[in-house]
Amino acid sequence: MSTNSEKGRIVVGIDGSPTAQAALSAAIEEARLRGLGLRIIYAFPALVSFFGTTAHEYYPQVEAEAHKMFDQAIASAPAMDGLDVERTLEPGNPAEILVEASRGASMLVVGARGRGSFLGTVMGSVSWHAVHQAHCPVLVVRGDN
Repeated sequence: MSTNSEKGRIVVGIDGSPTAQAALSAAIEEARLRGLGLRIIYAFPALVSFFGTTAHEYYPQVEAEAHKMFDQAIASAPAMDGLDVERTLEPGNPAEILVEASRGASMLVVGARGRGSFLGTVMGSVSWHAVHQAHCPVLVVRGDN
């Protein structure tokens, strides 16, 4: 399937959560419906230190876990045959990375709640940030929980 690069891509942020999987499914469907490419982004924290480990020691663990979760998310996603798909793993703040990726995109798709620590909120901090700061329309996908 050819894509219209003038319209931009559908950008989706994933984090390994069930809600992010629902967002990925929705983004795949939107890309198919609109005849656009898809950019899947897994942003992971970097340079964080816990329990006395240095960021230098900790970062390879975080990156390896991000690759593992990213691969699992892609493997369990609906088929993407015929779509122009770009897969991106990027260290940094997920909200900022997704907002930057929304520049020139046709749509940004995020889950309503991912792996954030305050699960009682209706909308997670990444989706809240995306809705208020993105440079394109945002689709927020709610999970069943």
